[in-house]
Amino acid sequence: MENEEERKPRLKPIIEGAESLSLGISMVVAVLIGVGIGLGLKKLTGIGWLFWIGVAIGIAAAIANIYKAYSKQYKEFEALAKDPRYNMGKNTNEDDDGED
Repeated sequence: MENEEERKPRLKPIIEGAESLSLGISMVVAVLIGVGIGLGLKKLTGIGWLFWIGVAIGIAAAIANIYKAYSKQYKEFEALAKDPRYNMGKNTNEDDDGED
């Protein structure tokens, strides 16, 4: 039982690091898929500017991945900010005006 508890903190940073690494990989893959879609549309229709539409779709997907990762990290930060161990003695009660 103690071995399982000791392993959890050690594995958590590795998992978080893998999530950060996967963000970079997902950005590259999103842009490459967008380029592939653009090349396919260009080859299928013969219209050159459709390539740039595909590139724009890939870049938009990469930005969406960044926004999702940012939202997740922000929620985790908010949870830590409310944790009494990390608030540095600040009062987290919203209804306290400081008046007696």
